[in-house]
Amino acid sequence: MNKTYRPWPALWALVVGFFMILIDTTIVSVANPRIMEGLQTDINAVIWVTSAYLLAYAVPLLITGRLGDRFGPKNLYLMGLVVFTVASAWCGFSGDIGQLILARVFQGLGAAMMTPQTMAVITRIFPPDRRGQAMGLWGATAGVATLVGPVLGGVLVDTLGWEWIFFVNVPVGIVAFVLAWRLVPRLETHPHRFDIPGVVLSTLGMFLLVFGLQEGESYDWGTIAGPISVWGLIIAGIVVLGVFVVWQAVNRSGEPLLPLGLFRDRNFSLANGAISTVGFTVTSMSLPLVFYFQLVLGLTPTESALMLVPMAVISAGLAQPVGRLVDRVNPRYIAIVGALCLAGSLTWYSALLTPDAQIVWLLLPSALMGVANACVWSPISTTATRNLPQAKAGAGSGVYNTTRQVGSVLGSASVAALIQVRLTVELPGAASGDQGFSGVLPGFLQAGFSNAMAQSLLLPAAVALLCAVVVAFFAKPKQTVAWAQQGGSAPGREPAEAPIA
Repeated sequence: MNKTYRPWPALWALVVGFFMILIDTTIVSVANPRIMEGLQTDINAVIWVTSAYLLAYAVPLLITGRLGDRFGPKNLYLMGLVVFTVASAWCGFSGDIGQLILARVFQGLGAAMMTPQTMAVITRIFPPDRRGQAMGLWGATAGVATLVGPVLGGVLVDTLGWEWIFFVNVPVGIVAFVLAWRLVPRLETHPHRFDIPGVVLSTLGMFLLVFGLQEGESYDWGTIAGPISVWGLIIAGIVVLGVFVVWQAVNRSGEPLLPLGLFRDRNFSLANGAISTVGFTVTSMSLPLVFYFQLVLGLTPTESALMLVPMAVISAGLAQPVGRLVDRVNPRYIAIVGALCLAGSLTWYSALLTPDAQIVWLLLPSALMGVANACVWSPISTTATRNLPQAKAGAGSGVYNTTRQVGSVLGSASVAALIQVRLTVELPGAASGDQGFSGVLPGFLQAGFSNAMAQSLLLPAAVALLCAVVVAFFAKPKQTVAWAQQGGSAPGREPAEAPIA
């Protein structure tokens, strides 16, 4: 017997938790100096507070997406939310750096359990021709979180102490749990036999690859210990993932962890490539901008984050209008505009980064970036999920979020390496050794430093152009009734009510 539910309240309930875990990818950055002081540790150890979270977040996404198909996306989302919230309290009460790093690992695992379920629920409760608005909200959440994380972190650290960047998650997590419990429907589960060799291979391969990319700069892309090198780990990760893909193709004894048939859909494959470039760009652009804002213009961490207010406001304001447009026109055209605006905003930033730049002019590319952000997330996400079978929604969401995270790790590692290279060229001798940079730079260093940051921004700009090329090959979406036959609403029905088996 069918029953009806309201998908928009369900989506808003999921967005609360999704927003919280995205903030935690950036909120720690402004607290690192205070954590070092409070726990009496060094910079190499405190870097792992972020690295441990990102590793534990990225590696299990393929598996947690499939677990959502098997046990229900609502159940897995709630379990992940409990793990994340309890781990947040653990982080705040940590008395040494080892405890904090371990607690962050559990935070990452909780986030990995939650993230694929948000897209899986959207895929299953919104019909394809109404999904753009939902994905617009999902994408706007990611964009706004990039601003709120550093700002909220700066305010909490300055007023209450670094522990509160974690304690604040506890009441938010409780509210998110209650909302999800009441508003997110229990969807039909699909029986799966888990591919144990696939789980082992994917986990090992992802760990080696992500660890190597993420920590390469920390080891100067050289030796880690004994015969183990950064490049050795990266190559080993690629090889293991290659073996994983081969195993998925030849495994006949059980159900593969990664249904390769998903990639027969042209738009799903291209959307995964596109979202990896978006993850790369969005992650890599912040480091040179924040360095410039603080070390050249002399802004505080909170003031630096406020420089991106136009981006966040415009992105949030355009989310629903763009989402409705995605439901009515070919998403390819909107995504191309968004990618070109993203490349244009970063190129504009690059031209403006000088020691005597005026604050007001630096707000303009931030505004253009808001338009870009609103125009890339929704059409790419909608295109990726439009043709996903209901039984594969979790698996597809896991793949999509994994490629996004890997793109983010690539962006972080690549821009860090490029910054070092450009500083060596622009400021010979100043970027090497143990000197480092702190406070506002003296005037004679500001021009070279600004040039290095400006040149570094051209890398994410180029990758954004690559995104435009990829989305240009999206096939025109087909209007389909297959979704309704799988338990969703008919395409003509308003998204306020959709039946569930």
